[in-house]
Amino acid sequence: MNRRTMPRLTALFMPLALLACQPAAEEPPLAGATIGGEFTLVDQAGKSRTWADFRGRYAMVYFGYTYCPDICPTDMQRAAQGLRQFASEDPERAAKVQHIFVTVDPERDTQAVVGEFASAFGKDIVALTGTREQVDAAAKAFRIYHGKGTVEEGGAYLVDHSNIVYLFGPDGAPIATLPADQGAEAVARELDRWVR
Repeated sequence: MNRRTMPRLTALFMPLALLACQPAAEEPPLAGATIGGEFTLVDQAGKSRTWADFRGRYAMVYFGYTYCPDICPTDMQRAAQGLRQFASEDPERAAKVQHIFVTVDPERDTQAVVGEFASAFGKDIVALTGTREQVDAAAKAFRIYHGKGTVEEGGAYLVDHSNIVYLFGPDGAPIATLPADQGAEAVARELDRWVR
């Protein structure tokens, strides 16, 4: 090989060598999962919303109910605090995230009720409700288990349900679950990991 050929070969293969040294993009844990899908619900302002309305933004989605005595408020608080912490560190990326609350108890969770509940955790949270059929269809699409507990004297009851905070990409595809059970800092770290 002569000296004139060497610089040309180096110029040709150097970018390939550098590319090979780059770490591969990390595969999201929920990549390819069939979680999420079309729904038609109504938000706290009375506006009809579909899953397609949130395309172009990341979506933090949590299914729960406002009469929940402990888990739902705790998960919502930690998720909201995590998003705020992420926003304080990187406001530009955090602005790409929409926090969404969906009730599994539409009989009690009217537009006004879900709106008041969501506003306790953040002013920009979209809170959704609908008919029983609409809520059940959304829960099924998002792989959320829910079931009404025993109705006590006076009409009070609990609702058993999955308590998962999902993160979806701007294309609506599932990315990961957010560890609200580990606190706000863990949620912020996971948002930092996946939101581009």
